Amino acid sequence: MDLFDKIKSSNLGPLGQYSDIGHGYFFFPKLEGEIGSRMKFRGKDVLVWSLNNYLGLANHPEVRKTDAEAAKDWGLSSPMGARMLTGNSVWHEKLERQLATFVQKEDALLLNYGYQGMVSAIDSLLGRNDVAVYDSESHACIVDGVRMHLGKRFVYPHNNIEKLQVSLERATKIVEQTGGGILVLTEGVFGMAGDQGKLREIVELKKKYDFRLFVDDAHGIGTMGSTGAGAGEEQGVQDGIDIYFGTFAKAFASIGGFLAGDEKVIKFLRYNMRSQIFAKSMPMPLVLGNLKRLELFRNNLSFKNKLWEIVNALQSGLKKEGFDLGKTNSPVSPVFFKGSPFEAANAVLDLRENYGIFCSIVIYPVVPKGVIMLRLIPTADHTLEDVKYTIDIFKKVKDKLAAGQYVKEKIAADVAE
Repeated sequence: MDLFDKIKSSNLGPLGQYSDIGHGYFFFPKLEGEIGSRMKFRGKDVLVWSLNNYLGLANHPEVRKTDAEAAKDWGLSSPMGARMLTGNSVWHEKLERQLATFVQKEDALLLNYGYQGMVSAIDSLLGRNDVAVYDSESHACIVDGVRMHLGKRFVYPHNNIEKLQVSLERATKIVEQTGGGILVLTEGVFGMAGDQGKLREIVELKKKYDFRLFVDDAHGIGTMGSTGAGAGEEQGVQDGIDIYFGTFAKAFASIGGFLAGDEKVIKFLRYNMRSQIFAKSMPMPLVLGNLKRLELFRNNLSFKNKLWEIVNALQSGLKKEGFDLGKTNSPVSPVFFKGSPFEAANAVLDLRENYGIFCSIVIYPVVPKGVIMLRLIPTADHTLEDVKYTIDIFKKVKDKLAAGQYVKEKIAADVAE
């Protein structure tokens, strides 16, 4: 069969099969206007709870000024080439030094993109004789990185320390024969359910097992810990994290990411990560913009404090009204309901079209069948009035779901037009 014929005759995959009715609305929606808590969707004003602009830096005047001036001074082409050849600068190295200091590590390495950086880092760290052990709810970048691994890999049920120990026992027996090492991978904050990885318990296992710990802290950096250095700082085990990953795509409101850890390990990655060696260097406006963002939230905790004022008001208010927020202990605020995918679609339509609330919807297979998750992402841009309005509307949606109203309603035929 011709490759393209096979693709064209398929249902386009678990999400693509719904593209005819969902494209542009449920999938690939177009939010317009300046990034913030209030934007436009299909010409209507909406209160947005689905952007990871945690600290509200996307449109901070100093950030916008730095971005604009850097683009004017350097353009988007500079520096040309990969870092190893012609794409390095004193500014790239300055950002790496400051990031390493911020997350309490010896050295750091900039990544053009977080996702590909994570995949490539895992590929570089693990050889055929090594064993990877990872949490079942790890982000796709971890899963894809581990899938590239040519050696053994074990997955343990989410945050289940007893099962992790079982995997470590099995991994230990293997590396005793192969002479390899063990890498445990997890997240600082899990982006869907909002619960933190059990980093303290995992680090404690180092007393019994010989392994290294790699933590994806995309949702933790800037939001967790006394200084914003992430979930490891929050749990008092930052020094027990051997490889730390942070992204610029969330609290930094930018793009790219970085790895931080032991100086010699970072040096090894700098000279061996294919995604960085064979890719163009991070453009100068992004480097200078990320330096400004880091400066702002390192020197001013008011951004993080405002974020947590909104987080606490939203989560406590929803819980007081009887909503199920699962086990979140981070800014990520999932709200769980019972219902079918059809009811979920109608609930989201109601929220967006009638109440002006834009939030993300998560259904099976990300959550179990019969479960609907509406994920809210609080930011420092939100207000307590936004919180109150949202809780009031969610109470109405909850009542409608319970009454079966969304079963009776029909999804608008022109929703994706």
